Amino acid sequence: MPTTAYPAAVRPDVETLWQYNQLHHDIRPTDVGIGLGSHDLGVATHTAQLYQASMFPLIVFTGANAPTTVERFPRGEAVHYREHAIEKGVPSEAILLEPRAKNTSENIDFTRAVLADHGCVDSIRSATLISRPYQQRRSYAIFRKHWPEVEVICSSLPLELDEYIDTIGDADRVIDMLVGDTQRIWVYPERGWAIEQEVPTAVKVAYDRLVNAGYTSRLLPA
Repeated sequence: MPTTAYPAAVRPDVETLWQYNQLHHDIRPTDVGIGLGSHDLGVATHTAQLYQASMFPLIVFTGANAPTTVERFPRGEAVHYREHAIEKGVPSEAILLEPRAKNTSENIDFTRAVLADHGCVDSIRSATLISRPYQQRRSYAIFRKHWPEVEVICSSLPLELDEYIDTIGDADRVIDMLVGDTQRIWVYPERGWAIEQEVPTAVKVAYDRLVNAGYTSRLLPA
């Protein structure tokens, strides 16, 4: 049974990774907001909030399904995100759909293609990338690799660690995902999928301790 409780002994290491994977960018107006599909409906909520604050005039929701989202979003992540944003007051004509992407590289490449199909990709000079909080750094690195000529700002719902775990309702899942995203910061550049980023020693130490504590379900094979 999922629970929001987790051992107090691991909390400092979880907090270290939580802070590292968020970029704390200053939000300002950009040409497009890109909501990355996942199990977290908070991405759509925050995208709608930023749109209503006039941070961008156009939204692209991108995402098909993963094994972790198919039950919650049976028609696809982007489709459900669009519906949620409309419920939050975003006009339907301000939203484009990209319903095929199954990973973050495809999110970026397929979003670019959708914008090209609608004749507006050449006007995109800046983008706000909206994701789960702990996905910011990885998404940023992938975006910079795949679309380097566009300036990117990352944003997420402004929640503290325990608040976020409460919204998801499963501490182990959040910690596993956080550990997995951290590993991808150095693995993806090695595979040519993302730009390189600095990984402080404190982050590597926290990561190693959490792996040793058993938070390994989202790790890539060595």
